[in-house]
Amino acid sequence: MESRDAENECGFPWEMGVFDAHCHPTDTMSSIADIPRMKATTLTVMSTRGEDQDLVLQVANDLAKDSTASEPPRILPCFGWHPWFSHQIIDDTAADSGTGGDSVAAIKLAHYRKVLKPSPDDAFISSLPEPKPLSQLISETRSRLLAFPAALVGEIGLDRAFRLPQPWTQEEMDARNGEMTPGSREGRRLSPHMVRIEHQKAILEAQLRLAGELQRPVSVHSVQGHGAVFEVFQRLWEGHGRRVASRRERKRRNSVAGAHAGSDAEGDDDGEAASTGLGTQPPLPFPPRICMHSYSGPVATLKQFLQPSNPSDVYFSFSDVINFGHQSDKSIAVIKALPDDRVLIESDLHIAGDEMDERLERVTRLVCELRGWDLRQGVERLAANWQRFVYG
Repeated sequence: MESRDAENECGFPWEMGVFDAHCHPTDTMSSIADIPRMKATTLTVMSTRGEDQDLVLQVANDLAKDSTASEPPRILPCFGWHPWFSHQIIDDTAADSGTGGDSVAAIKLAHYRKVLKPSPDDAFISSLPEPKPLSQLISETRSRLLAFPAALVGEIGLDRAFRLPQPWTQEEMDARNGEMTPGSREGRRLSPHMVRIEHQKAILEAQLRLAGELQRPVSVHSVQGHGAVFEVFQRLWEGHGRRVASRRERKRRNSVAGAHAGSDAEGDDDGEAASTGLGTQPPLPFPPRICMHSYSGPVATLKQFLQPSNPSDVYFSFSDVINFGHQSDKSIAVIKALPDDRVLIESDLHIAGDEMDERLERVTRLVCELRGWDLRQGVERLAANWQRFVYG
């Protein structure tokens, strides 16, 4: 035991369980074979667009065959539509969707002119895919989530900074890396066109409602849009706020709990009643737990996300690639300010294997140092936080 403890003082305690809260290994399918050899326990694998939904499903199925029921899954699949690709979804649920009667070509032109700013010309629109109906997206996502009872909704969110890439040139097509899953930017020059925030909100809200219907946690992307994201949450939370006990009520409750601490039978009855009551409640329009992935907002914004009356528990995950670069001072302040039980770590990496493990170890060490946690204590805390975020 002493030799193992000494080894872990210098090394890293992978054996305690390390959980990547957000990553994208299906962007590089050739790396998937490295996952069984990785040191990380579980990768929470996001989908983002049309090209990777079935890839995440396929990888989850394949790796599930090689694991036993008693061990944590090697990957936890997540199904969602990223705001970078939200323009590819047409909101056929809206009253003014304009999807009836017109030709497919006319609907496509009208849709992209409506949701993109500045309005693109016909040549740019011709390079874009035919938009998928939002109702179809939600139906397909529901089917995938039902196939995996523990699957999350993600990656979803809002992005005020993103601009669509320019159409592929023939030279770029000839030079592209064939190991990369199609559909992403892959280094192309950016156009001036952005997705209107109201359209992004509609796509985000529909997916949050689905997560509420199935009571699944969500992983949320937010760039220059934390206030707008919170507005969407707030609208869905309306009328469902948790009642916050007064100081006097909390004191009385603690006194009663102390007086009945030895009554196992009473505790079991209460737990059974709470458990059986869940199945009779109507679906809620919001997810039970939310992860703000690679959170880049200021400390001042944390208070609204962490209000005790919020009916969703909000977690915050951090990656070395996003949070410890040019905005590290802000991220350091946020990490220090958060409650112990709301911190997660992630790689946000597009390739599985050694580099993903290295990034997870790096961000874990950074978070532990900033929180003042002993390394083993920190790894244990972060693992428990991931378990609560995923499973409740």
